[in-house]
Amino acid sequence: MLDALLADTRALVECESPSTDLAAVARSAEVVARVGAARLGRQPERIVLDGRTHLRWRFGSGPSRVLVLGHHDTVWPLGTLARIPYGVVGDVLRGPGCLDMKAGVAMAFQTISALPDRDGITLLVTGDEELGSPSSRELVESEARAAGAALVLEAAADGGGLKTERKGVSRYELVVTGRAAHAGLAPERGVNATVELAHQVLRIAALTDAGAGTTVTPTLSRAGTTTNTVPAGGSVAVDVRVRSVAEQDRVDGAIRRLTAVLPGAVIEVVGGPNRVPMEAAASAALFARAQELAHALGLPPLVATAVGGASDGNLTAGVGTPTLDGLGAVGGGAHADDEHVLLEFLPGRTALLTSLMAELLSAAPARPGTSGAR
Repeated sequence: MLDALLADTRALVECESPSTDLAAVARSAEVVARVGAARLGRQPERIVLDGRTHLRWRFGSGPSRVLVLGHHDTVWPLGTLARIPYGVVGDVLRGPGCLDMKAGVAMAFQTISALPDRDGITLLVTGDEELGSPSSRELVESEARAAGAALVLEAAADGGGLKTERKGVSRYELVVTGRAAHAGLAPERGVNATVELAHQVLRIAALTDAGAGTTVTPTLSRAGTTTNTVPAGGSVAVDVRVRSVAEQDRVDGAIRRLTAVLPGAVIEVVGGPNRVPMEAAASAALFARAQELAHALGLPPLVATAVGGASDGNLTAGVGTPTLDGLGAVGGGAHADDEHVLLEFLPGRTALLTSLMAELLSAAPARPGTSGAR
């Protein structure tokens, strides 16, 4: 099993796939299709949305019971592989995108190929998750609505924990319009967008509630044109992370109620909630099943972990589908130069995933009203 996982992971890692490069994502999709077809015995459907290639394998003639979810795009630009090549030293596998999440995709192929009965499984591998799934969101949500459970093969949390809660994400841009004037001759005739922006940034940052786990972070900011001109315009991006829908709604309302401080200034809010939180209730039953299976397989006890980052698991949980995330590889350094996979965990995690899929296929009722050619 391990040799097959390594071979497939290497093939996927060595085809670079930065999310922002449509041609690279298309090339990667073909590699994923080739590797997956070799393991699963059939070609996937190629779904191109807004120029981005997503892959779907469906098994059986009836409605979906289990959605297995992954992505093949990465944050790494072309050329990274020359600097950080694929390699295995001792028990550590390295390479751009190996943990997030090409090893997880290889695990999906290995797991599904090991099942004697795949009837009811849908495997979806998207090509824009790292961008927030702008083209694949509706596809992911549609597949989730049709499934009894969603298993997300993102990397495990630190130490191998399963991701049972994920914060929701909202993204905003606050745009300020002022009035230009000469900074030396007549600054009083202007409306200073930088000053207005400063007022708004302090108001926005004050919406953070550490006790509730809510972070409201002004990030990228721009204002002005030249050093001797009162700025006529400016903007600030805002990143919001929340544990509950109630907090997401609170922050959203507060940001939309912001008003200008300086006379003559105008502010506009663009954006809003991007992904709702994946709350613990969405994963509780699946996590309990996984714990029992891990014990039966003689694996270390599983730990439930809440994380701040979002994934497509937020989307599946958001449409009401029971969701368990972090079922992929164990390692560290995602999005960093030391990204790595710990090989000692791969066989056990793959066996756990196989057992969980098999149990769900035998126990989970299909959702009513779903259909489609398989």
